[in-house]
Amino acid sequence: MSSENVDAARRGFEAAMRGDLDLIEDILDPDVKWHGGDPGSGCQNREEALNFMRQALGSGIRAELVDAIDAGDQVIVVLKPAGTAEPRANLTTFRDGKVVEMVAYESPEDASAAANA
Repeated sequence: MSSENVDAARRGFEAAMRGDLDLIEDILDPDVKWHGGDPGSGCQNREEALNFMRQALGSGIRAELVDAIDAGDQVIVVLKPAGTAEPRANLTTFRDGKVVEMVAYESPEDASAAANA
């Protein structure tokens, strides 16, 4: 299942950068959480996550996918935001083929350490 998760993460990232939020909606669990380490902050469900993505895309925020790394039921999505020198990462957790949590990290190393914790 983990290679399927990596493929889904890649497709999801690429769809997000194209603005194809319909595909994203299909991948996200209705109760998905997306945050920067504090599960009580950030997006608490699919609608909030989609609204956040719409706003980000509307303001011109873009990123390049550097890699998607298999971590079992998690995928480390390494990205390089436009205009930054260093890559960042989201640790994306899948359950039953849906994204249930995305946690933003300042570096791929931090995301990797969290995946292995």
